Amino acid sequence: MSSQTHAVLYDNLIDENLIKNIEEIAKDTALLHGVLMRTKETPNSPEVVSYAPFTLFPTPVPTALFHQALAVQTHFNRLVDRVSQNPAFLEETLASTIKVDNFTARLFNIYKQVQEEHRPQSIVLGLNRSDYMLDHSPDGGTSLKQIEINTIAASFGGLASRTPDVHRHILKVANLPEESNNVLDNNPAAGLARGLAKAWELYGSERAVVMFLVEDVQRNIYDHRFVENELWKRNIPVIRRQFEDVCRSGSLDESRRLFVDGHEIAIVYFRNGYMPQNYTSEESWEARLMMERSLAVKCPDISTHLAGTKKVQQELAQRGVLERFFPDEPETVAQIRATFAGLYTLDMGEEGDKTVAMALANPDQYVLKPQREGGGNNIYGTEICEVLENLKSSTERTAYILMDKIQPVPVQNYLLRPGAPLKLNSCLSELGVFGAYVRKGKDMVFNECVGHLLRTKSSEHADGGVAAGVAVLDNPLLV
Repeated sequence: MSSQTHAVLYDNLIDENLIKNIEEIAKDTALLHGVLMRTKETPNSPEVVSYAPFTLFPTPVPTALFHQALAVQTHFNRLVDRVSQNPAFLEETLASTIKVDNFTARLFNIYKQVQEEHRPQSIVLGLNRSDYMLDHSPDGGTSLKQIEINTIAASFGGLASRTPDVHRHILKVANLPEESNNVLDNNPAAGLARGLAKAWELYGSERAVVMFLVEDVQRNIYDHRFVENELWKRNIPVIRRQFEDVCRSGSLDESRRLFVDGHEIAIVYFRNGYMPQNYTSEESWEARLMMERSLAVKCPDISTHLAGTKKVQQELAQRGVLERFFPDEPETVAQIRATFAGLYTLDMGEEGDKTVAMALANPDQYVLKPQREGGGNNIYGTEICEVLENLKSSTERTAYILMDKIQPVPVQNYLLRPGAPLKLNSCLSELGVFGAYVRKGKDMVFNECVGHLLRTKSSEHADGGVAAGVAVLDNPLLV
């Protein structure tokens, strides 16, 4: 189906009664298929469950670019792993950042402490998600450009496993059976669980459990549950705990095995710990250190967490850097580099000064990025000028990197949100690709691309994901 045909699809569905009928069926279908989120905002809020926000129809994505994103994912898995194993690179790359960014500095201090000890665990587990947008160039071409790679708490693998059936049913109701048949199968929950299961198996104790480290308010718990249930299907026990539980009952034995509430922990799966506010006390930081020092497999371990920082992303885009990690693989280097947008340092010195001048001259062409995860942190337009005018002569600017602003072509779609009126929106989409890998010692024993995620938002919003309340879940319809 061409994108032009897709536009006609909406032209043919402007009848208000038809859209209203499809809307109600869509909501019920999402609930039936478990595309759910909690609306609870605080631990004491009433417990309310509703459908997770999603698009009424799947969004067209060029087939070639979609498959390009999938094909490069196992290379990104290996790149993240190799970066995490290179202390000299991490220390050199993050040297300026840790002087001005306290959160990154706290993580780096834990990394250094663990590096100075004998690492008890040779098993490394990575579950990541590489995010892209489609950049439309002035000459009319479209290319795949990476936004970032998430190496900790990469979300929506569970719900993305359920949305294909929702869109298939909606398209049938809309009398579009051919399009319904073209919605892709997708099950990242099973793929992420395969990675967890492999690491659990290598840990070697049937009594040991996988611990999901979670927030106190778990709005996205159903996304977790799909991965969790895949583990239970394999008879792998799972517990859910918070930082305060680890603080209260966590301990290491003489072999540095980690125990929490009497359970031996085979894997700590971080679905928390990626933002400063996740660490509510010094005890939270002490718990993170204890987990990192333990025999438990960490997903991610502290070095892999640091490998996903924006500063590392920017440094990897520098000329000759990828070749350091893939010295004999020019094709791998070319495939990875083809996805990079322009990334620029703000370190003190001539190169950083040039970046500042470039951003101040044309702020609408760039995005200013701090070392933060979770969505809604990036800076755009005139705000870039405000920040950089204040920081241009200060080392504080090194807490940020600058990136070319990707220029996608908007697509029309309807966004369904609980309590919000349905209307046709001009939308932008972001494609995520999930990767899972397991390394034991020097041997990569598992390395897969395990699924995809499409998130769509109204083009009036510059930044923010589903959890931040801006984007909604979607599916690609290949064109």
